[in-house]
Amino acid sequence: MKYTDGRLVVVGDRVRLSEDQCGTVVCSMDADEYTREYPRSAWRYLNSGVLVKTDEGELFHYDEPDEDFELIARGRKALKKST
Repeated sequence: MKYTDGRLVVVGDRVRLSEDQCGTVVCSMDADEYTREYPRSAWRYLNSGVLVKTDEGELFHYDEPDEDFELIARGRKALKKST
């Protein structure tokens, strides 16, 4: 998945989901990147997009970004791939 400006969304990115909600990308099905807490074996069924964990602990799946989905800070590229 890419941001609206064309940059690739990567695991670890800090993102803004709405005016008052931020989170961290915890897996990218598109790039086949997952974290230990959100392993491939549990989340690959989503097939595409990214999974974002909000600061409040909620999980959101995005297939494509909406106008509010915005990069705040670049995270570490590809935390350990997990199976």
